[in-house]
Amino acid sequence: MTDPILYHNPRCSKSRGALELLEARGIAPRVVHYLDTPPSADELRALLGKLGYASARQLLRSGEALYQELRLDDPALDEAALLAAMVANPRLIERPILVVGERAIVGRPSERVLELLA
Repeated sequence: MTDPILYHNPRCSKSRGALELLEARGIAPRVVHYLDTPPSADELRALLGKLGYASARQLLRSGEALYQELRLDDPALDEAALLAAMVANPRLIERPILVVGERAIVGRPSERVLELLA
């Protein structure tokens, strides 16, 4: 298995739960604290592909107040604008994200990360 990567926010219970599940199975992913080191637009595009998402909108946390403040619900915004918003404001990125090779999954609920390990 390719070394797993976990895009992690230690303040998020789902993210902490995903990391605990992995560690309980003896898996030590490379942990990316994406709030401290946000992914670039190119890295986000790669993540979208691995997740099988057709649009950056699928990776946005629409429940965040910042989502509303930035008016990211505007259908006129293109992919570049949405990606730029996530790069500038990484807390808008859905979490946690586990990447294993060319596949990725959002761990909501946390147990979903186990799907990539089967």
